[in-house]
Amino acid sequence: MNRREQIYNKLYDMPENTKVTALELSEMLHMSRANVSHELNNLCKEGKIFKTSGRPVLFFISNTINTKIKENKLDKFVKNNLSLKQAVEQLKAAILYPPKGMNCLILGNTGVGKSMFASLMHEYAVEMEVKEKTSPFITFNCADYSNNPQLLTSQLFGIKKGAYTGADSDRVGLIEKANGGILFLDEVHRLPPEGQEALFTFLDKGTFRRMGDDEVRQSNVLIISATTENPNSSLLKTFTRRIPMLITIPSLNERTLEERLYLIKSFFKNESKKLNRDISVSLNTMRAFLSYDCPNNIGQLKSDVQLVCARAYSEFLTGSIRDVRITSRLIPIYVKEGLYKEKEHRILWNKLMGDEIEYFKFSSKEVRDLNEDSKRASKSDIYEYIEQKLEALKNKRLSNIDIENILEKDITKYFNKYISGISEELNKKNLITILGEDTLNFVDKIIYQIVTDLRKNINNNVYTALALHINTLMTRINSNKTIINPELKKIKSLYPVEYEIALKAKKQIENYINLPIPDDEAGYIALFIVNNEDKSPSKVIDTVKIIIIAHGKSTATSMAEVANTLLEENFVIGINCPLDMKPSVVLSELKKTVKTNLSTSGYILLVDMGSLTTFGEVIKKEFSIPVKVFPLVSTLHVIEAARKSMLGLSIDEIFDSILTINSYQHITQHSSELTEKPTRKKIAIVTACLTGEGGSLAIKSFLNSNLKYDKDLFEIICLNCLDKNHFKKDLLSIIEQKEILFLVSSFSVDLNIKQYNMHDVLSMNVLDEIQELVDNKAVILKLSLILKENIDNFDGKQLYDDIQSFIRRIELKLKIKISDEVFIGVVLHIAFAISRLQKGSHSAEYPDKDKFIKNNLEVYSVIKENFVYLYNKYLVNFSDSELCYITNFFIDEHI
Repeated sequence: MNRREQIYNKLYDMPENTKVTALELSEMLHMSRANVSHELNNLCKEGKIFKTSGRPVLFFISNTINTKIKENKLDKFVKNNLSLKQAVEQLKAAILYPPKGMNCLILGNTGVGKSMFASLMHEYAVEMEVKEKTSPFITFNCADYSNNPQLLTSQLFGIKKGAYTGADSDRVGLIEKANGGILFLDEVHRLPPEGQEALFTFLDKGTFRRMGDDEVRQSNVLIISATTENPNSSLLKTFTRRIPMLITIPSLNERTLEERLYLIKSFFKNESKKLNRDISVSLNTMRAFLSYDCPNNIGQLKSDVQLVCARAYSEFLTGSIRDVRITSRLIPIYVKEGLYKEKEHRILWNKLMGDEIEYFKFSSKEVRDLNEDSKRASKSDIYEYIEQKLEALKNKRLSNIDIENILEKDITKYFNKYISGISEELNKKNLITILGEDTLNFVDKIIYQIVTDLRKNINNNVYTALALHINTLMTRINSNKTIINPELKKIKSLYPVEYEIALKAKKQIENYINLPIPDDEAGYIALFIVNNEDKSPSKVIDTVKIIIIAHGKSTATSMAEVANTLLEENFVIGINCPLDMKPSVVLSELKKTVKTNLSTSGYILLVDMGSLTTFGEVIKKEFSIPVKVFPLVSTLHVIEAARKSMLGLSIDEIFDSILTINSYQHITQHSSELTEKPTRKKIAIVTACLTGEGGSLAIKSFLNSNLKYDKDLFEIICLNCLDKNHFKKDLLSIIEQKEILFLVSSFSVDLNIKQYNMHDVLSMNVLDEIQELVDNKAVILKLSLILKENIDNFDGKQLYDDIQSFIRRIELKLKIKISDEVFIGVVLHIAFAISRLQKGSHSAEYPDKDKFIKNNLEVYSVIKENFVYLYNKYLVNFSDSELCYITNFFIDEHI
């Protein structure tokens, strides 16, 4: 029991209306009078006890109606959050500390509710009349300016006109705006040392100057800061000494299940209020939410509740359910895993919720928000988004099933970005693991100088790549290794400003390692600064070009016109070759066509005969791009090639599909390309940086440590991407030999390759997605073996090839490209269905079969029509129900 509780309990135990002085009470409790007086006055401010006016001052507790103690909001909050009792006591002490409160630092992992707790402090200050009702509460996230101390300083303290180029007017800072209230500095550990030092004077004296101004100003502001890091290692000691109060917020797994249940109910109530509708939640859903592993704390818990509410609302709008009702069917798999703890948590479930209630009902009319901050951070606009999206999809006359599938995907994407800041923390921690804390701190100082000179912030991707590069640079110089930058003169000429900034960074590194560094290194650093405006790499759609070359005045252009008309796209290019025209003239025309229709994915030349078949080698050699030549072209070949190219298929996939058309399978290519198909070895994963040894090697090491993959199937290749044209040629050279699954680099390249940037990989934003890519590709590579080992009544390899051909035909007919995940599902389903039916088993009846066929008639008809080959070859009769199951795989992709 602490001192305040002892004093209050002593007064409470006295006869009603007994009044005592501080001195009398101190003698009873054997405490100093000063301490007792201090606690008594705080209890009076909280409204728990009363005192008389005049001398001597008497203190008392009254139980009369007129003087009954009013329970404040904070005390009510603690009743449902007992784990926060100590933190709340510290909160009260910090707010009530004379004369203006005590600056404090809130500690806790990401998502525990630090910003919510800071807002509670402001509410309490207003309720206890320490702050005015109109007093400001301003939140400032230091992470937004972590690499730009100059901008951060101007945000906090303001700017005087003319302080620097672009400062065309006076600007009030946040410390001035927060006068009389509270300024909450979130993620304060992201403040560089210069930023922390800028606050020292204000914390000590309450005075400050605007940037570029000599006038001393004052502001009465209580500073509340928050961090996810250990303050002793991430903050300057001179800063922490000025923050005497440390408040720790426990993680979700450190809190009781009673508290977690209260949070879950509060979040469902808030969603009910935003929807203005009742929400019914099944008992199993509540159990899952109560027991699942929620690593990102309250932030994730709230986001997951909002996700299932959004899904339920979507189904309600499309008419699938009659009210907003949430069952375990709607919850994500990782939440559903909470139900697997039945044996472990059964007693607790029954204690907290019982097992008689089938549904919990949350009414929009009985909602009391957990806190205002949750409303600000809530996804209320997701419901508006769902309504707008639904209206747009209905206007396209899509079926309800299609609409539901599209909405579910969009909703999931919407919530994939919950809890801002988590990825940044992971990125920082992984960089520290790779570079070491001292090196990363030094890198931060270099970047501080760069952004100060550049007068703008740098993006996270460039920060990550530059940090990895500087670390490798220092290792290289310390090992007495030099590197030549072949583009140095060009960089100096094209980017003089960035190069000068890079020279300053080079000088800083020289001073740090006490060794000279060649100017070539400054050229590399300059390129990072130049590329700061580049967006994160993303998949670039660059399709294979289809070109027809045929003898005759209009043969090629006529065939191209027919194909383009049927496909409703101006996609195929025709080059006519009159009989009196020299082949050299036609080749010259082809070169012009390639130059004006550039494609790094390659070209398929569909020709009729003669010397035209040799053009492919010339184009391939001159332009360093993949080229395939197909002789004896027909309109059918042109259409098939164009359709596959429009789907984004690779040059090999398109060429293989042309070969399989009717009787032309026996055609012998005049060049070696038709008969010699490159042997595909391991699937490649490419990492790239400017030198091919810094960031690329670090990312390779990181993937080796964090990615699960079969080294017999995959290999990671490091490349140099200084010269983009050379880099592209290297990638194309790899593509000639093997498939590239994805590329990790901080500089994008216009190739049809899945691309990720270094920052997203190191912050683990995309690690799950990458792992899924690898896993799916591994399964595909082993699918024929899987079928061979598990199907005993057919040749598994042949069956796999036949099903694969069926899938490719469906893709062409529907103009879609299914994902690897769906491809695996279709292959396994059809293969085992054929095996099962051939043995005499029957298919399960598809629910609402007739309605499903009617709503998805186009896709169903294509499936049924193209299944004839499998019918005939394997002598199995697929029922309408079985075809519906197969159709279901494709409808998500067919919009």
